[in-house]
Amino acid sequence: MRRYTRKHHSSLILLAVISIAVASAIVVFKVSKGLSWHYLASPWTWTSTLGGPFSSRHVIDKRKEKAKEYINLERIWNDDSVKRRGKHRDGSLEMVEAVLAKARALIRDASLNPSNSSTSELPDSDYVPQGDIYRNPHTFHRSYLLMEKMFKIFVYEEGEPPLFHYGSCKDIYSMEGLFMSLMEQDTRYRTWDPNEAHVYFLPFSVVMILEHLFDPIIRDKAVMERTVVDYVGIISNKYPFWNRSIGVDHFMLSCHDWGPRATWYVKELYYNSIRVLCNANTSEYFNPKKDASFPEINLVTGEITNLTAHLTPSNRSILAFFAGNLYHGKIRALVFKHWKGKDNDIQIYEKIPVGVSYSEMMKKSRFCLCPSGHEVASPRIVEAIYAECVPVIISQNYVLPFSDVLRWESFSIQVAVSEIANLKNILMGISEERYDRMVENVKKVQKHFLVNDPPKRYDVFNMIIHSVWLRRLNVRIYS
Repeated sequence: MRRYTRKHHSSLILLAVISIAVASAIVVFKVSKGLSWHYLASPWTWTSTLGGPFSSRHVIDKRKEKAKEYINLERIWNDDSVKRRGKHRDGSLEMVEAVLAKARALIRDASLNPSNSSTSELPDSDYVPQGDIYRNPHTFHRSYLLMEKMFKIFVYEEGEPPLFHYGSCKDIYSMEGLFMSLMEQDTRYRTWDPNEAHVYFLPFSVVMILEHLFDPIIRDKAVMERTVVDYVGIISNKYPFWNRSIGVDHFMLSCHDWGPRATWYVKELYYNSIRVLCNANTSEYFNPKKDASFPEINLVTGEITNLTAHLTPSNRSILAFFAGNLYHGKIRALVFKHWKGKDNDIQIYEKIPVGVSYSEMMKKSRFCLCPSGHEVASPRIVEAIYAECVPVIISQNYVLPFSDVLRWESFSIQVAVSEIANLKNILMGISEERYDRMVENVKKVQKHFLVNDPPKRYDVFNMIIHSVWLRRLNVRIYS
């Protein structure tokens, strides 16, 4: 029986607990060298000292000083120095790191010697990545197969639904609930032995916390702080793994706009842990070297069958199409200002006319406009991919999902906000040959955005797991 007691610890008590835990262990991190390949996040540097958990006031006053807040883990202590200090070796962690070291070496070999990257040791009868939709198909393939063979994830059992281990599986935040549900049922990656895990999943749902605890009238954001701080406090007191790594091998996932906000209140969660977010906005301190972007998919009813369509480009009589709320961010306002009712080739609607189908409009369009709203992510990107309509991404500071692996420029168009007025010329300037190639690539990339229950290899669930796998490969933990 999962149990979660909501205790209101004072910040002083939490600070004392964390300080004692950190002082009682030697934790040393070394960013893996030689792993800054195109498909893999580059190594990053930690630049300051350990502090206690966030308070709301601290978040407001200090967020812009983030560069000074990173934990200083630059020093590398060898085995002899650990012995001299009389600290116990962590055998299980050393075994975990040995597995990851082997994976790094094999992936590096696939990157440097693609012709020699035989998959005979790890056969793949379903799919072999190839073509220009990938940054490096050989390294991706090798990495993916090794992930399936090696990667282990421990899901903390503490917490009760609906705030934990559960989330909505329909509407715009569906991926948060779906991932949680699929992870709970998973038999490939999930391990019940935390000592063999490579990463640890914190299964709290931002959507459910806000739905059940947040009063829309009082609008007390502190409910988020209390829930997340207390939960991490319970985990760090009950298990050694959070304190052992100061959160680096832990991850959370959220598709809610407030997903990043949920991590503000625990400094280690914010700066150290892997944050898997739809709202992957670098201007809000999303760090692609340790955080992972995943797609926002709007499953209106929760139905996941018949998500894709098949129409040939010749049936697409509309150059570009968009429908959505005008008052949902500055970028959309510019799209409406320049193009609504201005040109029959670019059809812009705030509300779809009666008798007109949104999905059919996408299927009839060559390009589907995907401007950001209040947040950078847009479910229209995946809707366009499902409809085999080339996405036109109009955004700022957005880290696109799975961009470690995928070459988005091969199957989408990215238009700068400053070029919205020139949108038609940009689209008309794309040759028919290039357009046909992009459509074919959209069809090829669909498999990585499809939702399946149970999951299928290379689908969106597995691609999210792979993004976490890459971030874990990028750091070594020594005890």
